[in-house]
Amino acid sequence: MAEPFRTAVALGSFDGLHKGHKAVIACALSCKERGLVPTVLLFDTHPLLTISGIAPDSLLQQSVRDKMLYEMGVKTEFIAFPEIRNYSPEEFFENIIVNKLNAGAVCCGTNYRFGINGSGSCETLEKLCNERGIEFYVTPLIDYNGSPVSSSRIRDCITEGNIAEANRMLGYEFTYRATVRSGFRRGRLIGAPTINQYFDKGFIIPKTGVYASVTVIEGKEYPSVTNIGLRPTFENEDLRSETCIIGFDGNLYGQEIQVKLIDYIRGEMRFNSAEELGNRINADAVISEAKFKERNERHV
Repeated sequence: MAEPFRTAVALGSFDGLHKGHKAVIACALSCKERGLVPTVLLFDTHPLLTISGIAPDSLLQQSVRDKMLYEMGVKTEFIAFPEIRNYSPEEFFENIIVNKLNAGAVCCGTNYRFGINGSGSCETLEKLCNERGIEFYVTPLIDYNGSPVSSSRIRDCITEGNIAEANRMLGYEFTYRATVRSGFRRGRLIGAPTINQYFDKGFIIPKTGVYASVTVIEGKEYPSVTNIGLRPTFENEDLRSETCIIGFDGNLYGQEIQVKLIDYIRGEMRFNSAEELGNRINADAVISEAKFKERNERHV
């Protein structure tokens, strides 16, 4: 019988796959040349949901996160947090790291905690790894503007409308996928066809306002303008993402479409007429197209 493969395990929350998370995953990937399988350990739900009943808003939809991890070339392993929440650090290490994952190497960030009430630290983990002959690596925190990159900093930026700063810490553009729902088709009346989408429950809601965005349709990126909010020009509406796709003409109703936010343009405004709103959308579109061009030039 073939000997089971050994893994290089990346440990962390990975709730946003930001630059700090990617550094830990890169550590696991570097072990591949020694025959270890890079593996990311994930919880099926956020630990705080089990502990307190309230979890922080998600920065990344699970389907999008899993696709990103697949594209990075890592294997994923899921565990149910309620089943291990009362494990001591030693029980977690033995039952999960050793027995379940057959780890040959372990990678984590300097602030990693594990075991009941977060009682295990990096030092604890290093000691346990050394006792079992498992390689152990600690990834330094990633600095941005004098402070470590963290999910909480990114959440603050998103809710404050500072999407460009959030993107720099994420290392990718803040993104979401959602099914296109039927709206009132007002956009077509003002020469700006739009798609209406609703956010998943528990997903972070960016500051209300208008954003320069990118919409992905069948793998092609289009410049777009996204309004997030209640659309005050029209009364009694629910919060949604409404995106005007520049240079696209087609029916997307019922399809799941990806939108990326690249910069904040302005806050929501009440207009006196549909014509006035249409003129402002056209002005926003000019801004968004310019930012889209700048973005693509940076990526060349």
